[in-house]
Amino acid sequence: MTSTSRATGPDLWQHYGALSRGRRSPSRLHWDWYQRIGPGAELLGDLSGRTVAELGAGAGHQAAYVAAELKAARVIAIDSSVAQHSRSRGFYEAVPGLDFVHDDAAMYLQDHPSSLDVAYSIFGALDFSDPQTLLPAAAVALRPGGTLVFSTLAHYRTGAPPETECRPADIPTRMPDGSPGTMQRWVLESTVWTKLLDAHGFDLVDSDTVHDPGPDGGAPVATSLFRARRRGRYAL
Repeated sequence: MTSTSRATGPDLWQHYGALSRGRRSPSRLHWDWYQRIGPGAELLGDLSGRTVAELGAGAGHQAAYVAAELKAARVIAIDSSVAQHSRSRGFYEAVPGLDFVHDDAAMYLQDHPSSLDVAYSIFGALDFSDPQTLLPAAAVALRPGGTLVFSTLAHYRTGAPPETECRPADIPTRMPDGSPGTMQRWVLESTVWTKLLDAHGFDLVDSDTVHDPGPDGGAPVATSLFRARRRGRYAL
């Protein structure tokens, strides 16, 4: 399944992943920046018979794993990028139970109230969309008691500390024509995320920080993990 995107502006992800090795078969779900340590699929709970959405699915590797290995009834891979949506469909369109949606995540969620049991983001839409728009939309789409799980940078990749208020920073990227450009990214302190979750209808279940010293030649990166539950009757 594919929906028509309502995302506006140039596709700032056109060049990202263009030189990747293509389809992957991950052996487990990772949440950390370097995709190598920390907790795995247990953060999502038992997905049997559940409807799940990945917010900012990128090339679809994690969504394909959730659909194929975790036995969710349906996995909806949402991405606003034309290029990423096209890549994910090319890699994984044949995976049973996996649907691809080309749309702005907040708009899609707002249009599908009480349709999801679980939503998750791995350095995805919650990094690159205003959480004051996306979190209330996720609360609309999740059934009461539904689960939201996401990972995000605990600090800027330069090592600079996260923001102590809900504000984005401009980070460098390439425009579709190859020229330099910027995109917004929300790198927030854990206490800011906790307050945002509470303000938009979620109870924090748990949170953690995964510290990775970095592989050879890679800088240390800390990942913040959050698991929250939509207020209301526990569905899971």
